[in-house]
Amino acid sequence: MGLTCQSSGLSLLKDKFNISKKNEEQIVIALAGNPNTGKSTLFNYLTGLNQHTGNWPGKTITNAQGNFKYKDKEYLLVDLPGTYSILANSQEEEIARDFICFGNPKLTIVIADATCLERNLNLTLQIMELTDNVILCLNLIDEATRKGIKIDTSKLEQELKIPVIPMVARDGIGIDVLKETIDKIVEGKLQLKPLKMTYDDKIESLVSEIIDILPEYLKENYNARWIALRLIDGDNSILESIQELLNEDIPMKVEV
Repeated sequence: MGLTCQSSGLSLLKDKFNISKKNEEQIVIALAGNPNTGKSTLFNYLTGLNQHTGNWPGKTITNAQGNFKYKDKEYLLVDLPGTYSILANSQEEEIARDFICFGNPKLTIVIADATCLERNLNLTLQIMELTDNVILCLNLIDEATRKGIKIDTSKLEQELKIPVIPMVARDGIGIDVLKETIDKIVEGKLQLKPLKMTYDDKIESLVSEIIDILPEYLKENYNARWIALRLIDGDNSILESIQELLNEDIPMKVEV
């Protein structure tokens, strides 16, 4: 069964994710990150009092969303649960994964703790596989400096092929650069092609086979490569999310 207008766009955001856009023109941004990286601080700085909270549908986990404006555009910022991964080993990871994959945010901001960057980059790399429009914010850069940690942000940006913004969210440092970067992506002035992982020939061949099959079942333009990789992993929860969120049935479990 294909997607209908009732199960996509604004309806999908509202009914399946409890996300309320003001109108079709409002631009949705996802905010992701490990716990205790300053994600809520950045969320509060950007949205101020223009925010509200509830629960994700069917979950006891808080759903926070807020509005902000920059230049002539209105944005809806969705604060995803803090996670170390999006491989759906918990409700928090499942929510973050499903929203980035099926909620179709225009871009995803990943906030990382600059004092322990290696641990934080795991989530960043996973999200880069899922979506192209990713911005990495290195929060607590002042504390990293005090600890003698030096991060070559230009080199990191070159390696990851996404914008990397040093930040001290509690003081608003880096916020203007973040907003301008968002605007450039939305305006199409900054085209991103993040680093993508490649696998051995056997896996890549199987990925190609699954990608060729998926359009029979997914009538919208989702990240077929990423879904194929999850199916190869034996991630049954991705099949469940496709059934629940999109009313689509992919009878591929046994074949994969």
